[in-house]
Amino acid sequence: MIMLYHCDAARSFRPLWMLEEMGLPYELKMLPFPPRVFAKDYLGINPLGTIPFMIDGETRMTESSGICHYLGVTYGPTLLMVGPEDPAYGAFLNWMYFSDATLTFPQTLVLRYTQLEPEERRNPQVAGDYAKWFLGRLRAVEAATANAETLCAGRFTAADIVIGYALRLANNIGLAEDFGPNVAAYWARLQQRDGFKRAVAAEQKAGVEQNVAQRVKA
Repeated sequence: MIMLYHCDAARSFRPLWMLEEMGLPYELKMLPFPPRVFAKDYLGINPLGTIPFMIDGETRMTESSGICHYLGVTYGPTLLMVGPEDPAYGAFLNWMYFSDATLTFPQTLVLRYTQLEPEERRNPQVAGDYAKWFLGRLRAVEAATANAETLCAGRFTAADIVIGYALRLANNIGLAEDFGPNVAAYWARLQQRDGFKRAVAAEQKAGVEQNVAQRVKA
């Protein structure tokens, strides 16, 4: 069975959401955040100490958007994926890579320098600069959702999952108030999906059962 190591509200929510959308069986292992500090035994499983970490047979993966892609290809066919024969294939791949490299990266710096660092090391200027970076890059999502319910291919896909997590993180660190109207409406739609709701419920249930506290939400 697929094993997914996850922290509350971390980017490992992407593959958790993908698993729920696909209806795949999995085991969810909750860890305190950051696990490399609060669960040092985890370094013996994933030497990077990062989240997510997925084990599927002999496969080991650490990249959240890549895990979503792997699940869709390995356990498909599924409408969550867009294949090379589809004119939207390039757009789909672009969103998959854009999700972490362009959107989540600046958010991690906002999170670090507003919440995770000790008080004396927090840096409002760094946090503010990278918040602006994130919101500037978010203009691509604002444009894409101006006249469409989803990002590409005329349907909900894994691209919406990986970008949707970036919106969830933005909400948790206080950036959602600056969403444009299209992004705000898109984020509201994503939260209404049954797969999203199941993933949130699974995260909460596993946290309670495994006695791992939820992270404080901004």
